Amino acid sequence: MIHFYNEDCNYNVAGKMKIRRWIEEVIRREGYVAGDINYIFCSSEYHRQMNRDFLGHDYYTDVITFEERDRRKEGIIDGEVYIDVATVEDNAEIYNCLPFIEMRRVIVHGALHLCGHLDKSPTAAKRMRQMENRYLKLLNTPSL
Repeated sequence: MIHFYNEDCNYNVAGKMKIRRWIEEVIRREGYVAGDINYIFCSSEYHRQMNRDFLGHDYYTDVITFEERDRRKEGIIDGEVYIDVATVEDNAEIYNCLPFIEMRRVIVHGALHLCGHLDKSPTAAKRMRQMENRYLKLLNTPSL
């Protein structure tokens, strides 16, 4: 089951049921089944502290993903996706797009990380962006 939570902010995911179905379909198309997945929308400071505490990075970022790798081996995706709402909004301005579009991109980005996709090299980042774009189009199909 996919859940949405807030930590130190008041973000509301518009169209939660559709977003849940979309994430589940993305995961299914990646060859897995969605298990327990928590999306936690949080403040920049809360997110940055998590980045420091768990990853040893002292900077702002839009998304941090923690997956339960043992379950992925069983074909089930479990994990947590922490999203810095303010950084997503800042990035929307930088990329000249609407904040809700950038939020959707970050949501699917987290799901793809849970499925094992990486984005650290330029080639992997380009492939990740292509997958994000493909799955963003999927969200707009009537079947969801």
